[in-house]
Amino acid sequence: MEILKHECGVAMIRLLKPLDYYERKYGTWAYGFNKLYLMMEKQHNRGQEGAGIASVNLEAPAGEEYMFREKAEGKDAITEIFSRVIEQMKGELLMGHLRYSTTGKSGLTFVHPFLRRNNWRAKNLCLCGNFNMTNIEEVFRFLTEQGQSPRIYGDSYITLELMGHRLDREVERLYSIAREKGLQGKEITDFIDNNVEVSNVLKKTMKHYDGGYVMCGLTGSGEMFSIRDPWGIRPAFYYHDDEIIALASERPVLQTTFDIQAENIQELQPGQALIVHRNGSMKLEQIMPAQQLAACSFERIYFSRGSDKDIYQERKRLGEQLTPAILKAIDGDVANTVFSYIPNTAEVAYYGMTDGFRKLHGELRTEKVVWKDIKMRTFIADNSERNDLAAHVYDVSYGSLKAYQDNLVIIDDSIVRGTTLRESIFKILDRLHPRKIVMVSSSPQIRYPDYYGIDMSRLEELCAFRAAIALIRERGMQNLIAETYKACKEALYSSPAPTSSDNYVRRIYEPFTVEEINRKIVEMLRPEGMQAPIELVFQNIEGLHHACPNHPGDWYFTGHYPTPGGVRLCNKAFINYVEQILKLQL
Repeated sequence: MEILKHECGVAMIRLLKPLDYYERKYGTWAYGFNKLYLMMEKQHNRGQEGAGIASVNLEAPAGEEYMFREKAEGKDAITEIFSRVIEQMKGELLMGHLRYSTTGKSGLTFVHPFLRRNNWRAKNLCLCGNFNMTNIEEVFRFLTEQGQSPRIYGDSYITLELMGHRLDREVERLYSIAREKGLQGKEITDFIDNNVEVSNVLKKTMKHYDGGYVMCGLTGSGEMFSIRDPWGIRPAFYYHDDEIIALASERPVLQTTFDIQAENIQELQPGQALIVHRNGSMKLEQIMPAQQLAACSFERIYFSRGSDKDIYQERKRLGEQLTPAILKAIDGDVANTVFSYIPNTAEVAYYGMTDGFRKLHGELRTEKVVWKDIKMRTFIADNSERNDLAAHVYDVSYGSLKAYQDNLVIIDDSIVRGTTLRESIFKILDRLHPRKIVMVSSSPQIRYPDYYGIDMSRLEELCAFRAAIALIRERGMQNLIAETYKACKEALYSSPAPTSSDNYVRRIYEPFTVEEINRKIVEMLRPEGMQAPIELVFQNIEGLHHACPNHPGDWYFTGHYPTPGGVRLCNKAFINYVEQILKLQL
């Protein structure tokens, strides 16, 4: 319902045969590009602000381009790129990226992939990724202390420069070895191109980073790699046979693109890199020691495509587990209750919820009560007109329940800011005159910002946080805000690195039960003049982990950030919140 932007989607292909092999077998040398296009379209959900592709031609002679990169902005960027560049981007190594910004930085400059040029093939580097680094200030400081001067302050550009620097050192290492061997001229170049150890580059680069990432890259000499963060926060899956090696952010993308079963696909493990050498040989190497697993549970609840066989079942369990809490909210009156969902991401959880009720009560009444009707058009300039249009993004099925007699249970995957509920959903549902609205979230209350690739970085945007602050003020507990602010300030530059227990923002919620915060959220989001009573039902943390046992990352719900950078940024977000309030009061 409330669109969350995710950063981002990746796709990689290494063709293991000469291009004419694919032309003979599949009727086109562009077989790899066709597959890359399909992989990117199947991940369009992961990024609609821009897209980019890159390729490397291993057979290009000196004096001709061998490393290509094209980018475009907008939701139609994939189509635009592939319609204009295929012919000149012929190559065996292919890489694609789909972008959503979580940093507020937009424009073609910030669309991946990023390219670092050099006359030596092996020193050319092209990077893209699904990542957000939480300690970019420290990495920037490290680079500048080395004498570098990055042109742009951003984790993508800084990573390109840091990794490019390490790639330069790897080439220089091989150059020295080649000279010791007595090689000269092009012999040295060939030796370097054929012996680059990408693992050396990755080990010396990624040790500096704190964050969630899947980093992908190509070198001009024909190396290809992808590395996953040590906590397994961001996902990556790969497939290989005797014709191709392919990697994507989601498993069903590979299944559909290459018509294979889930069992044929492997998941890249935390801290592990998939490295494909210039000659096509592939290896998996542990670059960073694996840390305690913190795979993102929001990937399962919302971001990843529900067509994955495991995610589909997990989302159904998330819905089914809520049956007892919903039954309590409707006072057991199933006969006079209509069940529905917010399209489109909550549909699978809805099936699980209704399955749970059918197991207990047999038949029940289900309707498609809410319709997603139109998209707001930005050409409406006047704010009042724009707000009115936004309020009509959703519509209802009139006559779908008995006025003043039926309860309405409606499920969504998450409630983050609450804006759409207040401005649209609750208003239109009230037109049906339900006896009571039970608004269900298949995820727990989102209480903390995310810093690993989701665009919820400000505490005050989260309706659960606003509700807790309102309760603190109502009950005269303002000292808690001051004490938390002081603790966050003291911890911001503390040494050693903070752990999840050093997230002092968690204190804001400690005095209140989930039910108290729920009631305050309802009070804050309830539109003026609305008649029907509202009750919120959230998933609990235990239910989340039972439904998604292999994805324990839950920091946005619990405040238990897996990395020191996440803890530090959460404390900093509270400091920013308080200082902004103080500034407004001056």
